[in-house]
Amino acid sequence: MKLGKYLKDNIWLSLLFILTLGISWLIFLAFKCPKEVIISLTIILIIFFCLALFIPFIRKNKFYTELLANIDALDKSYLVLETLVSPDFYEGELLCQALYAINKSMNENVKLITKQFKDFQEYIEMWVHEVKIPLATLELISNNHQDKFDNKTKLQLKKLEDYVNQVLYYARCKNAEKDYLIKETNLAKIIKNVGVKNMVLLLEKKIDYKVLLKKDIYVLTDAKWLEFILEQIINNSIKYKRKIKNAYIKIEVKEEIDKTILMIEDNGIGIKEADLKQVFTKSFTGQNGRDIEKSTGMGLYIAKSMCQKLGHKIAIQSVWGEYTKVFITFAKDKFYEVVK
Repeated sequence: MKLGKYLKDNIWLSLLFILTLGISWLIFLAFKCPKEVIISLTIILIIFFCLALFIPFIRKNKFYTELLANIDALDKSYLVLETLVSPDFYEGELLCQALYAINKSMNENVKLITKQFKDFQEYIEMWVHEVKIPLATLELISNNHQDKFDNKTKLQLKKLEDYVNQVLYYARCKNAEKDYLIKETNLAKIIKNVGVKNMVLLLEKKIDYKVLLKKDIYVLTDAKWLEFILEQIINNSIKYKRKIKNAYIKIEVKEEIDKTILMIEDNGIGIKEADLKQVFTKSFTGQNGRDIEKSTGMGLYIAKSMCQKLGHKIAIQSVWGEYTKVFITFAKDKFYEVVK
């Protein structure tokens, strides 16, 4: 509490005291009281007024200062009531009662919203799994009747499958700890799987898929989640390909003492410098997403969220019209250390 604002808020009390003091003097003078008595009584009245004004300030100031300090110190401000000592003045008791009632109402609403969100998430996951069955059937039919299904149809099926997977992983990434298993994983195997899944797109766009791995390299991660992360990056590289003959996507791995760095490079259209800082922002499409091909802006956002859950670091370098490089860094020994 600030003393100046407190005094301003109680200005009416000061005015009332001055009025009372003035009336008292008039009475004293009317009854011809000795000057010493008038001065003594005036001093006593002033002392009692100051005590009546400042004692409540001291009591309230202690409570409100502690309240504000605890709010600033807590990450979750709504837990502040658990840190407070019950106030010894009526106004403070009323405030605490109001805060407890508000907190109770908020908790009930949070529980309701959490349940609704969980129900919706479960429905989405169920829907995705149901949709995958006809998608898989269509893919099987297209492979068995290639004379009736051209590459354009297969490409649309692949896109549809990618978007369905994106929905599934987005729904799961908020509670990823329940769905991943960290263990030693062969990077070469994951990179190969991603290449096979996107082979139709790579051939259609005439992009050379270069994997520069001389040996099997193992990192601590979740294979399924990392595969999805790589797919989002590769899909972006394919989507924003430049119209050149020697288009490529190059994948390299660099091992250091305390970390392993996976680099995915393409010679596509690149990313404008103004957009680089926001490429991992949810729903951010940037200039490329608006001008070249429609984009949801969710792929890299989900990839970033997953990397954070897995304890990996993801970063992007790019020069507009030349290249884009994506780096995923894995810590060695302890997978969940912060990677520098």
